Amino acid sequence: MEKKMITLNDAMNMLKGLASKEYLEKQKHFGVITTSALGLRQPQMRAVAKEIGKNHALALQLWKTGVHEAMHVATMIADKKLVTPQMMDEWQKDFNSWDIVDGCISNLLCRTPYAYEKAFEWSKHKTEYQKRAGFSMMAYLAVHDKKATDEKMIQFLPVMIREATDERNFVRKAVNWALRSVGKRNKNLCAAALKVADEMRNSKNKTAKWIGS
Repeated sequence: MEKKMITLNDAMNMLKGLASKEYLEKQKHFGVITTSALGLRQPQMRAVAKEIGKNHALALQLWKTGVHEAMHVATMIADKKLVTPQMMDEWQKDFNSWDIVDGCISNLLCRTPYAYEKAFEWSKHKTEYQKRAGFSMMAYLAVHDKKATDEKMIQFLPVMIREATDERNFVRKAVNWALRSVGKRNKNLCAAALKVADEMRNSKNKTAKWIGS
């Protein structure tokens, strides 16, 4: 029996059917803009994505709704082979919470051929979540790109030093996370990351000190 094609309306009804007012309240404590959220947990969103399957066209539609959970599901059902640099930039402009940033990058964007390019580019961004995306990308590449050379990882370190004075919460935490992720790959990278951490700890800037510590 042929599988029924799931439309945008179908997908949104699936999400709304799982919505919880109680969890919606909890999302506020996680930095989620609840005016555009329904109140679903990650396992529920993953279950919806699994039922839909890969569907890039629907992913684009879900993302455009601006609904928090719909955007998450979009990152799960999009086809990485169809992602373009232009699409990455368009989606990056819509990042409005740390979990959308990290979910989008972990599920989809770090698995594209443009991931390194965007990590460097976005690390220079002026706005908080868009800039976090650059360092979230570095952190996930350090975890997921098993074939990357040490040299590819080491090139991230000067960028972390450059941006270590950004005191915004979701930026500084992402720089710290990226530094730790690179250092966890192997002994050589651990030594390189520790050297950077020492440099940050010796800085007169309190944010750099915090990241290095």
